[in-house]
Parts: sequence; structure tokens; C-alpha cells
Amino acid sequence: MRYHLIVYVPLADAQKIRDVLAANGAGKIGNYDSCSFSTRGTGRFRPLKGSDPFIGKNGEIAEVEEERIEAVVSGIVLKKVLKAVRKAHPYEEPAIHVLPMRSV
Repeated sequence: MRYHLIVYVPLADAQKIRDVLAANGAGKIGNYDSCSFSTRGTGRFRPLKGSDPFIGKNGEIAEVEEERIEAVVSGIVLKKVLKAVRKAHPYEEPAIHVLPMRSV
């Protein structure tokens, strides 16, 4: 099975995350690798008491320019990819979405 992986990351860390994805097997489509798609936008969040935010202050809304990185991931390497992304990501609680894909 293949999955559609989506990761939100500050702009300054986007290339590092793309590199981690590719190095761990994400973004392989047929005879191509390192495939991904990115869009930029604004992320918003409020760190709550007990958090240790990379950006922002506890109790205050923060806005950050982020990149949304999308890649296809085989179920065979999914756990490895997720572990590597979480380790490389600067956020304490990164926003990561994993959606199952159907063949068409």
C-alpha cells in the first residue's frame, strides 16, 4: 500500500525535511525518486502551558511562514520515514498527515 504524506515545516527547515524524506525512501514513483510537492502558507498555533515551543511563547498565538511538503510513501518504509521526519523536525509537535492512497 502507498500513502500520501503531508508535513508542515518552517521555511528555513523545508529542504532538510525534503532531504530526510528522500534519504528514507519517501517520494519514489516508478523510476524516479526524491519526488515531492510544496506550497507555502501561514501556520498558526498557541503553545499551551507545559509546552516547549520552537517558535512563539506559551499562551500567545504565533504565526509562522511554513511550507507544506507532500510525498508518496510506500507502506514498507512508512514507519522509518515518520521516525526520521519527527527526529529532524524542529517542532515539538509537528503537523504530519498520513492518508492511504488507492490505485486507479
